[in-house]
Amino acid sequence: MTVPGDLLEGELVLQGRIMPASNATFLATIGDVQVVYKPVAGERPLWDFPDGTLAQREVAAYLVSEATGWDVVPPTWLRDGPHGVGMVQRWMDADPEQEAVTVVRAGELPEGWHHVMDGLDEDEEVVSVVHEESAALRRIAVLDVVINNADRKGGHVLEMPGGHRHGVDHGVSLHAEHKLRTVLWGWIGQPLTDEERAGVERVREALDDGLARTLQDYLTGAEVEALLARCDVLLDAGVFPAPSGSMPPVPWPPF
Repeated sequence: MTVPGDLLEGELVLQGRIMPASNATFLATIGDVQVVYKPVAGERPLWDFPDGTLAQREVAAYLVSEATGWDVVPPTWLRDGPHGVGMVQRWMDADPEQEAVTVVRAGELPEGWHHVMDGLDEDEEVVSVVHEESAALRRIAVLDVVINNADRKGGHVLEMPGGHRHGVDHGVSLHAEHKLRTVLWGWIGQPLTDEERAGVERVREALDDGLARTLQDYLTGAEVEALLARCDVLLDAGVFPAPSGSMPPVPWPPF
């Protein structure tokens, strides 16, 4: 990953804090570039991830995304800032009129959409979490399997003008143990498309061609080996996986 020098060394100016957020998250600028800044010092300890590693995992997820060729994760890098070293990611202006993942009344699934789960709203009415059918969202779901994303909430999908979809908030990903939690379960058992397979194959080839060594700067050796194994398992299966293990398959809250 090559980050322009001005984005690495230019003054990072805080514009405000993004709320709500589990970890300290700031909107900032570097020159005329708007970014998100998450300092390591502001990371909340988690029981199932090592302390002080979320920023590195965000960068690692970006590097894997880049290897797919799909432009899922916006440019992400580590650098110093007002609150110390942290993750910096280009801000993306999403289209507020679009929703790739949403909640509808139970039984009112939009045509062509996928049902994920049911629950109760604040009025004790049954509602359904649903997501769209699109190639862009499928690619995010594939990437989540590859990086073992433990927190694909609906709000972690950015709906861009023109139909592209970005995925953000990957601090709890790339663990060596299975932790996949996502709201994008609508394609269970469906075959990967040729392009989806090709994207995973590009990651696998990149890992053999130096990406694995680069990722050692951000992940443990066991985590890199697990990434390699997940690529192989997904390519061998050739289909979207189903939930497995004892952990809940959907993050809470789902948005």
